[in-house]
Amino acid sequence: MIQILGKTNIDFLGKRNFAFALSIIMTIIGIFSIFQIQTGKANLGVDFAGGLSLQIRFSQPITIAEVRTVLDKAGIKDADIQDLPTERKLLIKLKKQQQDAQDVIEKALKDSLSAKEPIIESITEIGPKIGERTKRDALLAILVATLGILIYIAIRFRFHFAIGATLATFHDVMAVLGIFYLLNKEINLIFISALLTIAGYSLTDTVVVFDRIRENLGKVAKGSMTLETLMNKSINEVLSRTIITSLTTFMAALALFLFGGEVLHDFALAIMIGILVGTYSSIFVASPVVLLLGNNSLIKR
Repeated sequence: MIQILGKTNIDFLGKRNFAFALSIIMTIIGIFSIFQIQTGKANLGVDFAGGLSLQIRFSQPITIAEVRTVLDKAGIKDADIQDLPTERKLLIKLKKQQQDAQDVIEKALKDSLSAKEPIIESITEIGPKIGERTKRDALLAILVATLGILIYIAIRFRFHFAIGATLATFHDVMAVLGIFYLLNKEINLIFISALLTIAGYSLTDTVVVFDRIRENLGKVAKGSMTLETLMNKSINEVLSRTIITSLTTFMAALALFLFGGEVLHDFALAIMIGILVGTYSSIFVASPVVLLLGNNSLIKR
């Protein structure tokens, strides 16, 4: 395996109290943001807050930037525009605003882009009931994913490890959600998909550390090493692998952030934050939780 670091001996678990304090703060902010989302006080996307969805067909290829410029001049702000390039169509989603938004959009497009013959093919109103159901479904998806993680880790490792991995995953989701809320970024279905992706990435990173801990547990004789020393040793042994994996994944997400277009911008930002938080949690959240729950009982065999 490629090594970007030599043999390290960093006392990660010795810093667990500071890490726990930081993690608790991030988790509290995340939980607070859930209440803000539930009460509609966060920056919710059309899928959650309700609004208007228009599908528009053009006779010639069109870019999101062209349509965005036209809408801005017409006073239509914060429109969510998705490109369907193979069909020369755009999907425009608007939060609830002026009553005549549909007419304003249609007139603006026909006046400014008449050469491309814009035609509104369908109009869908997303009401508050649909938004509430979408919020419930999104929350249910996250809870089911977390439960699946708990069961998987409990079967593959031991229950102590399952609690550690589940809390680390929950921490990562709450941290990214809290950061997006503080940045006033839009919370929509694309962001929810990013959270589920982050949960999967966090689990993968945590499992690598747990695998090495389990491997070393089988090699250590009773009483020859404390669990804290063994876990520090294991984390240091996979540190190069963790950094390389996180760095390469982060670079891929950064490419999406810079060149993926407006639709993928916030998704890529969430993934980048999630990679950083997930790498941190696999070391400073998951492993310390196992240490607290297992103490030295895990190596008394």
